[in-house]
Amino acid sequence: MAGQRVDVIVFDGVQSLDVTGPLEVLAGAAGHYDIRILSVDGQPARASSGLRILPDGALTDPPDLLIVPGGIGTRDSDPRLVAWLREHGPSAGRLMSVCTGAFLLAEAGLLDGRRATTHWNHCAALARRYPRITVEPEPIFVRDGHVSTSAGVTAGIDLALAIVEDDHGRDLALAIARHLVMFLRRPGGQRQFSAQLANQVAARDPLRDIQRYAAEHPAADLSVPALARRANLSPRQFSRAFAAEVGTPPGRYVDQVRLEAARRLLEEGHGGVEAVARTCGYGTPEAMRRAFVRDRRATQATSDET
Repeated sequence: MAGQRVDVIVFDGVQSLDVTGPLEVLAGAAGHYDIRILSVDGQPARASSGLRILPDGALTDPPDLLIVPGGIGTRDSDPRLVAWLREHGPSAGRLMSVCTGAFLLAEAGLLDGRRATTHWNHCAALARRYPRITVEPEPIFVRDGHVSTSAGVTAGIDLALAIVEDDHGRDLALAIARHLVMFLRRPGGQRQFSAQLANQVAARDPLRDIQRYAAEHPAADLSVPALARRANLSPRQFSRAFAAEVGTPPGRYVDQVRLEAARRLLEEGHGGVEAVARTCGYGTPEAMRRAFVRDRRATQATSDET
């Protein structure tokens, strides 16, 4: 796999982190990827942040890996770029979009009949505009054959790390993640929103400590009485205060934390199902399975409502 050619497309209104995030990951795999930054006509591109990007040249023949970033420039896409993608995209070894770059692939017909994702705030629009795509709003990235799509901004880094792991092994991917000082190298099935992001951070220190404790100790006794004792509150006071400051009842928050931990361990292959169930506080695989089923039903119900 050494020396694969990687082309990263840039255009006016591109999100600069969608470009530089995956680029830094692949550049960290020293010598394994020949990376070029290209625009449709070889002219400089102005990112949405104002950053001026000087490309290496113009798009030519399809590469081994083509990376299509997102940004506000995808809202009114350059017809020349879409035409190039439509003609040459099918011949690329692999296609990867970051954030709303999925709209460019979709407009070129490259996602028809495939599963895909994009930034959470644009998933509904992607599904509405391109009904031939099965849009999955939750995962941070989706891989369908040789086509991979990722959620917003930093999810492109996770997808690039997954590509490095596929090509050159887990050790190199982890070394790059450590070099970039990433808190966690997330698997693709991880949700775009963690429990901490989906909910508010409590204003008071004791409740913030409870949030941190639950995330770090999913196998502990996380019942309302036990957590209330840690916060030095009565169970009733604790439940009311937690729901008011975090935005969700403590039991639901614990469910989210445990599900995230279990999903991550299962996807990364850390132990068998029984070990993961114990580590994440479920006790038995059957209890963990029921938790996943409940969560899936709740997610589907919310999706149907929207």
